[in-house]
Amino acid sequence: MKISKVFAWVLTFLAPLTLAGQGSASVQMADTFRQDGKIYVVVLGLVIILTGVILFLIRVDRKIFKLEKRFEKK
Repeated sequence: MKISKVFAWVLTFLAPLTLAGQGSASVQMADTFRQDGKIYVVVLGLVIILTGVILFLIRVDRKIFKLEKRFEKK
């Protein structure tokens, strides 16, 4: 799988989550995090975890691709 396909899969799964969070209802915990400035720490943690998962998937995909090429030649 190419990198663009990986990002397409990620966006496919993240789009419903972002759309679900667009409601007008106020969440007290999120408001408190925003007021304290801690929401940025939460978002940064999520971005780091998501980036790690994406990089891991890309690395595994490359290894599988190399193995497939090696076994096709035999």
